[in-house]
Amino acid sequence: MPTVRAALIAAAVAAAMTLTACSGDDDVTGMPGMDHGSSTSTASSSAATTSEFNPADVMFAQMMIPHHQQALDMSDMLLAKGGVNPEVAALAEQIKAAQQPEIDAMSSWLDAWGRTHVDDGGMHHGGADDGMMTEEEMRTLDKANGSNGQRLYLDGMIKHHIGAIKMAETEIASGKNPEAIALAKNIAETQQQEIATMTELLTKI
Repeated sequence: MPTVRAALIAAAVAAAMTLTACSGDDDVTGMPGMDHGSSTSTASSSAATTSEFNPADVMFAQMMIPHHQQALDMSDMLLAKGGVNPEVAALAEQIKAAQQPEIDAMSSWLDAWGRTHVDDGGMHHGGADDGMMTEEEMRTLDKANGSNGQRLYLDGMIKHHIGAIKMAETEIASGKNPEAIALAKNIAETQQQEIATMTELLTKI
């Protein structure tokens, strides 16, 4: 599965970088005026595919980046503690390894689309549906010892993943960009699997 995820992210980043190099066009419907019959049709097709986006794609990237960033922050907090169950620590490392490349890919898309990044300034607001932890919950996780912290981490990350899956499902239903939709499908699938793993871990620690 990591190999599939890595291939997906690499392809997405490459496509986004191709667009950045080839066009500054903000037209959300595509890249008008392209010569689709030229000898560079493969590269042009890749750029055109990446240029196909709508407001749902932009919202997905803008909201998922800080969402993923909080998951990295949560994982770093847990991994800094002693006495954490090795399986929980391994899961935290897995989440970090998966979500940082996804952040990089989505950031590249926003740059290629000429859209702004949402900077939460390090603030963790939490929302009704996004599953993000509040600032107070993050402080509690940060201060907890390894034994208590790993339970707080798993409980919080399950809710976090549920929120990410909802966001991904919205992108799958409403998005236009093929790479963004593919990433959303991957997030929904893999994070559902991680929820099952975390639920099982809660019964073991």
